[in-house]
Amino acid sequence: MTPSAAVDAWLAVLAEQRRQSPHTVSNYRRDLRRLSELAGDIPLDQLHVHHIRRFVAQLHGQGLSGRSLARLLSAWRGFFAWLGKDDLVRANPCEGVRPPKSPRHLPNALSVDEAGRLLAPADDEDDVFAARDTAMFELFYSSGLRLAELAALDRDALDTVLHEGEIRVIGKRAKARLIPVGSRAREALATWAAVRDSMAAEGEPALFVGRLGKRLGHRGIQLRLERRAIQQGLPRHVHPHMLRHSFASHVLQSSGDLRAVQEMLGHSSIASTQVYTHLDFQHLAKVYDAAHPRAKQK
Repeated sequence: MTPSAAVDAWLAVLAEQRRQSPHTVSNYRRDLRRLSELAGDIPLDQLHVHHIRRFVAQLHGQGLSGRSLARLLSAWRGFFAWLGKDDLVRANPCEGVRPPKSPRHLPNALSVDEAGRLLAPADDEDDVFAARDTAMFELFYSSGLRLAELAALDRDALDTVLHEGEIRVIGKRAKARLIPVGSRAREALATWAAVRDSMAAEGEPALFVGRLGKRLGHRGIQLRLERRAIQQGLPRHVHPHMLRHSFASHVLQSSGDLRAVQEMLGHSSIASTQVYTHLDFQHLAKVYDAAHPRAKQK
């Protein structure tokens, strides 16, 4: 099997058997293409640990972060593990190789006041697509959806939202989860539902559609959110994942229930959710600095 054929076969396994998203499969293909470029004329079964370590050091020297290198190594490690099952390589050259550590960046979340400003009635609220945007952004903030999860919603998702107050989404690795939907988001979705059918093209299943009546894409949602943030006078760039971060941070501040936030976000590991405890501590520290007489600066 040629290297390119092996890559195609492994990516097919990821897509069909492990149900990885097209975005993830595309990233893995790019990561394996980079491995091929670095290896040059060295056959896959001749790559050893010292080669992989050299590649990682080379890429780090070119400016790749530890997080990016960790993703690369994950793709390479998985690929060689799959090759090993069919005895196409004798050992996994990525085993034991660790990426350099990167400074940990906290998620960028809106304050409660900023979220309120963003979701306040817009100047063009009479525009039917402003109703759609309000429904999207309220749902982002109410339930902590990922951009891909929101864009993939179909019209029939409204049944559980409007009657049961929850929404079913398909997350990473095709895992489904039910998430509560707040009253403001339900009201906004009901308003959009009243006009959505007249705006959608015939046979279009998407919940959120654009001016041509077709499913609104990721970039279209991002641009509409950026536009709303500017329109509402927010002093910084706002993107969909920021609303997900804001949801997690604000729910955790109010409840302190890390496990519940993990379940609603769809994180497979509690470690991914624990980053929001640092945001919560930052919030408490600011309250302390503003309120404690010994913390106030003269």
